[in-house]
Amino acid sequence: MKLLSKISVLLLAVSIWPTAFAADDSAASNGAGSESDVKAPAKRVIALSPHSVEMLYAIGAGDTILATTDHADYPAAALDIPRIGGYHGIQIERVIEINPDLVVVWGSGNKAEDLERLKSLGFNVYNSDPKTLEAVATTLKELGELTGNQQQANKVATEYLTELAQLRRSNLAKPEVKVFYQLWSTPLMTVAKNSWIQQIISVCHGDNIYLNAASDYPQVSLESVLLKMPEVILQSQDKGNILGVDWNQWQEIPAVSNEHIYQLQADLLHRAAPRALLGVEALCEALDKAR
Repeated sequence: MKLLSKISVLLLAVSIWPTAFAADDSAASNGAGSESDVKAPAKRVIALSPHSVEMLYAIGAGDTILATTDHADYPAAALDIPRIGGYHGIQIERVIEINPDLVVVWGSGNKAEDLERLKSLGFNVYNSDPKTLEAVATTLKELGELTGNQQQANKVATEYLTELAQLRRSNLAKPEVKVFYQLWSTPLMTVAKNSWIQQIISVCHGDNIYLNAASDYPQVSLESVLLKMPEVILQSQDKGNILGVDWNQWQEIPAVSNEHIYQLQADLLHRAAPRALLGVEALCEALDKAR
């Protein structure tokens, strides 16, 4: 059960499930979010995802957060925020007790029935669910408008987009590197073309060996990886993921024989927040070592 729960949490973190909820009838086309009905700046906020907590702190609205969910751990101050749920659902009664003027929900990560309940209770909700790297900036700006932190939010968003554009330019002309991203070890899982992590691989000009898999987060076999001969293998810094596969027995794989197996910080790669740029830099540096 512990292993199943851990895999579920990891997959939840990378938004494996399709969007189940939008705060109004139509979410923004880029997946950044959908507008709330809040008229005045929100001062009492519940943020139902780790990435939205990071965003609110980034725009100077961290002190408005009264409750959040499990795994919201950045910045350090976020660890002191009361938890009212997680993978298994939200404590709706606690939301009612807190009576926030804004609930920042996560359409791809929160349970659909919980979100529908919040909406039916009349809470003002905003769906923070960026689907592209650029959409992170859009969400930052919209959260700035909702909390009255427009100036700081616009500044952070502009800096984010500027750095993202620079990363794209600096990696565009580099030779492609065949990469296998090990999302989890048992079962062995990876990422494909519509995944969040694939966007990061693309910025770094990596050639994802499972780009065209039938699903965005496919389960694959060791033999299949061997046949595709990746030059780099990337893993999250999770002990269960790292120890789950003994790659040393597959010396035929260039990534193994050339010792290009790297462990990266999962939060930087799996969360749609400004720190995603640090994840891009780390992944690009790993691929550069194999070029």
